[in-house]
Amino acid sequence: MTAFSLDPARTAWCDELYVLARDELRPLAEKGEPGHVNRPLVAALGGLGLLDRLFGSGALDLCLLRESLARGCTEAETALALQGLGAGPVRRAGTEAQRARWLPEVRAGRAVAAFALSEPGAGSDAAALALAARPAPGGNGWRLTGGKCWISNAPEADFYTVFARTGEDAGARGVTAFLVPADRPGLTGTALDMLSPHPVGALDFDEVPVTAEDVLGEPGRGFRVAMDTLNLFRPSVGAFAVGMARAALEATLEHTAHRTAFGAPLKDLQAVSHQVAEMATRTEAARLLVYSAAAAHDAGEPGVPRRAAMAKLYATETAQYVVDAAVQLHGARALQRGHLLEHLYREVRAPRIYEGATEVQRTIIAKELYATQETHA
Repeated sequence: MTAFSLDPARTAWCDELYVLARDELRPLAEKGEPGHVNRPLVAALGGLGLLDRLFGSGALDLCLLRESLARGCTEAETALALQGLGAGPVRRAGTEAQRARWLPEVRAGRAVAAFALSEPGAGSDAAALALAARPAPGGNGWRLTGGKCWISNAPEADFYTVFARTGEDAGARGVTAFLVPADRPGLTGTALDMLSPHPVGALDFDEVPVTAEDVLGEPGRGFRVAMDTLNLFRPSVGAFAVGMARAALEATLEHTAHRTAFGAPLKDLQAVSHQVAEMATRTEAARLLVYSAAAAHDAGEPGVPRRAAMAKLYATETAQYVVDAAVQLHGARALQRGHLLEHLYREVRAPRIYEGATEVQRTIIAKELYATQETHA
């Protein structure tokens, strides 16, 4: 296999996963309440072994998993991805006791995880977070005080990977990652009413106790824990976007082949056929860029952050373009509540912001390009 093609076994697996998402997981998703954790859906992902596959995969298989699920059921894709994002730091940096307590529950779909990094004043600039971890009386651990905002699965998760400032240093230094169960005293949350249908909330920490046993990795090295997780998941956000773009493109091909206007199918109008050709070309380019970045990550090649940033940037911007074009070609029916494209139109906007906004990805790309130029000068 190369970065630009899939072997027949992987291709068949992706197709099977898409059908499973469309036929088995989408009905479960439709029964869920927007803005709340769909626990039956999470349990189904666990029962089907998809959460277990999530934790045993490299970046490329993670991308294929997310793309295929998104193509068939965006809610299933999001539920799976949030389990990986919230529990990923436990798998990569947790102690044996932390992993033994939580990872089997996450894999089985019995426990819901969340990644609590963003704050009202620290979104794209993650190093600017201000949640304070002050030494507890008697020196036994810390007390967390402050807030987190725009946290997926909050306030309904069973545990949170929380990033707080344990030192006085500004920026990335002095940040520690903690595993915080949802039932800790002083931890409360509020659901936020968002455009996208998955659960997002704010968390309030009022002297929440944490100890050395709750630290993920090393004290003061939490920013590295966050970045290791995001560097793995960033290309797969692009895969999520590619899955949505493919779903929108497939719906558009079906619609324009059968919808007539001016006495002929829409596809016979050059303006329409050229638009569809552009949608398909951009989708394929985004797909290959995502696969290339993921394969580079798995191979340990240099320049992975830049390639991951390119994949996330181009794929999410492409998905926005493709879904918007699909809505335009479908007309008013695509704006009706419950239509696939109405759903995708609400889903597709957020990935251009979370896990590093488009503008941040451009900054990452440019910095690495200039750094490489200086190295070779």
